[in-house]
Amino acid sequence: MADLSLAPLLDRALIRLSGPDWRSFLQGLITQDVETLQAGELRYGALLTPQGRLRWDLFLYGEADGVAVEVPAGAREEILQTLTLYRLRAKVEIARDERPVLAAWGATPEGEGWCVDPRLATLGWRRVGAEPVGDGDYRAHRLNLGVADPVEDGIEPLYPIDANLDLLNGIDFRKGCFVGQETTSRMKRRGQIRNRIAPLAYEGAQIEPGVEVMAGDLRAGRVLSGKAGRSLALLRIDRAPGAELRAVDRTVALDVPLWLAAAFAMEKAQAGA
Repeated sequence: MADLSLAPLLDRALIRLSGPDWRSFLQGLITQDVETLQAGELRYGALLTPQGRLRWDLFLYGEADGVAVEVPAGAREEILQTLTLYRLRAKVEIARDERPVLAAWGATPEGEGWCVDPRLATLGWRRVGAEPVGDGDYRAHRLNLGVADPVEDGIEPLYPIDANLDLLNGIDFRKGCFVGQETTSRMKRRGQIRNRIAPLAYEGAQIEPGVEVMAGDLRAGRVLSGKAGRSLALLRIDRAPGAELRAVDRTVALDVPLWLAAAFAMEKAQAGA
């Protein structure tokens, strides 16, 4: 049986929304449906630019009288300003929420308030308001599963599909309009998916972010971030799969996890059609 690992997510922070219009306000902004969000439920989504580029990813903790929105800690003030700008006449209260965020993985954590990570069950659980204890390496756990943090790993402007949000339950394509919805829906509907973040495995020290990944003489992508022996890279679907890849003077191997494999294979076939 796996051991329980706990880690406070110090790079994440909370914003709380409440008031009679909080659902309709968020519904028109973000990629995730909040009209059906229930108390005790956790969903994943994002706020995009009007052009459909990814600004910030979000976790939405449903509460009895509102929602706690988990955001990148370094961007919380900017996100507060952005939400306030969009508020206009909506009856919604937007405030900082100083409760901590905690992650758990491995064994099932004890206690109330834990929610399964909506991206992948293997990522574990999250909760707010827990005592910030534990020294587990959550970043290494996430990288091992091939899941990107769009802020930490995105060294260039990304579309949400580049960061696999469509495969990680971060986009509800059945909901109504949201900021950036037209571009996002068009990419998915027309099969115009040219790049995705995927893991690379290799020997030795971490490859520096920004290093180009080459398939022969052709550029196949760019390293984003990682750790020794494993990095995430934004890769061209028409070039990276099946090719011998190198990054600077090292051979690297595409290590596509199961949750990404089917989409990668289908989009590779479409790219070659």
